Amino acid sequence: MTDTQTFEPEGRAIPFAVEGAGPGVVLIAGAGLNISYLNALAHSVAMEDFRVVRIGSRRPSKDEDAADRVPVTIEDLARDVVDVLDHLGMDHAWVGGHGFGGSVARVVALGHHDRVNGVLLLGVESDGTVDAPDLAEVPERFRDSEVEALQRAARGTGGSSALVADVPVLIIQGAEDPITPPANGDALKQSAPDRVSVVRVEGAGHMFPATHVGATSWAIEDYLDWD
Repeated sequence: MTDTQTFEPEGRAIPFAVEGAGPGVVLIAGAGLNISYLNALAHSVAMEDFRVVRIGSRRPSKDEDAADRVPVTIEDLARDVVDVLDHLGMDHAWVGGHGFGGSVARVVALGHHDRVNGVLLLGVESDGTVDAPDLAEVPERFRDSEVEALQRAARGTGGSSALVADVPVLIIQGAEDPITPPANGDALKQSAPDRVSVVRVEGAGHMFPATHVGATSWAIEDYLDWD
């Protein structure tokens, strides 16, 4: 396992961790969550000769009054991901995320698609989702309430939900996930069946990247080996 680091370009404080060597895979944490819950998944994928980067949402600035603060957009969060890749010297990678993190990954692909080999979605958010998910049953050690308001504001800025025409997409979804239900991923596949693949993890809820590490890791490794 690797420790969380902080990259601070232009005063932004972006948490990240990296391990492994090989083709790049980015995992962006979900809404209201820190990157620690992705530890085991990242380690498992890295063991199969991938360089795995976990990225969280930037920390809200404490240097200015909230009333004067310019809202962070989802495009800003996508730029943070690209800046971390630049910092690590990674020209391109599979870019993905869990729930809200997947929505950020889709914006990365749209705005910086020359850096994206493919998109990995661990659950698919509904278009126009603004409310923060109910994470009451998620262990406190995985929670990051400090970024929830920032993420909620970023959701409200929109960001296109379109898929890039020449970028493949792998969706992994928990069969029992009430927050990013399987129907969302199925609908996205129907919109672009030529480039979207779906793997369903049976018996899994929203936190399947942490609770069903083996099945999730296998789906990623199997698909990327094939790709």
